[in-house]
Amino acid sequence: MPSSPRTLLLFNYDWDAVGHQRAGAAQDMAFDEAGFDLFSFPSNASLVWFDMERFVRRLAHQAKAKGWTAVSSNHEQFGALAAALLAERMGWPGTPVAAILACQHKLYARQVLQRVAPEANLEFALLDVEYGEPVPPGIAYPRFVKPVKAAFSVLARTVHNHAELHRHTRFGIWELWVIRRLVEPFERMAQQRLGPGLPSAHRLLLEAPVQADQFNLDGYAFNGDVHAIGVVDAVMYPGTQAFMRFELPSKLPPSVQARALDVARRFLQAVGFTHGLFNMEFFYDAATDRLTVIEFNPRMAAQFSDLYLRVQGLDLHALALALAHGHNPASVPCAAPTAGAAASFVYRVFDAQTPVTMPGTARCKALAQAFPDALLFPFPKPRGSMERDFKWLGSYRYGILHLGGLDAAHLRERCAAASALLGWPAPYAESMPAAPEHAAAPVAHPASPALAGSSPLRLTP
Repeated sequence: MPSSPRTLLLFNYDWDAVGHQRAGAAQDMAFDEAGFDLFSFPSNASLVWFDMERFVRRLAHQAKAKGWTAVSSNHEQFGALAAALLAERMGWPGTPVAAILACQHKLYARQVLQRVAPEANLEFALLDVEYGEPVPPGIAYPRFVKPVKAAFSVLARTVHNHAELHRHTRFGIWELWVIRRLVEPFERMAQQRLGPGLPSAHRLLLEAPVQADQFNLDGYAFNGDVHAIGVVDAVMYPGTQAFMRFELPSKLPPSVQARALDVARRFLQAVGFTHGLFNMEFFYDAATDRLTVIEFNPRMAAQFSDLYLRVQGLDLHALALALAHGHNPASVPCAAPTAGAAASFVYRVFDAQTPVTMPGTARCKALAQAFPDALLFPFPKPRGSMERDFKWLGSYRYGILHLGGLDAAHLRERCAAASALLGWPAPYAESMPAAPEHAAAPVAHPASPALAGSSPLRLTP
């Protein structure tokens, strides 16, 4: 038997791998891992035979021998739900399974929001046809279309007419297989837990498009009480809905942040979200004073953990581990902030003909020497995978860089200098080439695993 309790981490990659290593070292915690990397081959070949219930059952059988006393995951596609199922089965602290499902089923979530916070909802309707079937007439355009259940913003974009929606729903045999394999574990569980008559998650949702600034409210629930951690601002590439960077601290007025928390509290209480981290994406239009919910993510937005640590001294991964063991996140000690401002800079191209050069060893070494606080994630891909990204997402995200600064102006100067060392254009509007009209919908994570083609090279100074 293990000599001390251990925490099981599911689908622990990218930001989570970095964050858990950091938080675990600070707290002298022991971890084990399970789950496969959706973005690298051959690991993502496990998608072929992945079965959620069998996966959780196997972990439950191993738990006692392994000494696991808690489980945690911030993985949207499979991990958050699998962790909730395992925690339920073992009697460990965790987010209720039905709450995870309610948040991730976009249509169900819209219906709940309409009941409890209609002022923060928007017009929506189910496109109740299977992929590849004829698009019905009578749809008012433009519409923002997205899957009822998906991650990584795959297949989410604005369509302006019947022809665009028709093209958007045409897929090859392999693409359809990937979509079904990604959604089916969720679909089976949602049908079991969310009640009879639930529309299939193998569908698309149509929403009224919104043109407004986008934000992220991060928070947690403990003993049924909902608390805010902070708000991160999302900045888009000009003329697109593709993320260019995420910034902290937020420019959103405190009064609007309080309204966002009120909406989140009403929704989360309605779906029984009593325990765990959450992230609410929303629009705010200052001209009309309108706040509109985009969606609820029933897990930490792991990409932001490092930003909060730099600016607020709060390590979201440490909070997640505290919750996993049933401890109050408010008891987690804060570190001294190291920056007055921080950002996650997203590098992408919108034209498949635009060359992208990954930084070599010399450039990475120069970056680490000049910017020891930098956190770099390059995403190299073969040509075929890049082309699939353009088809599914409208752009190719080839790198992400995290930096801190004394303030927003200093952060901008540091980004420009760091980007020059990498040989990449700094992700600020005036330094970027114009993107094509109607480019991709928001993209916070990589493309679908079977489309990714290769694993990101994870470099930290």
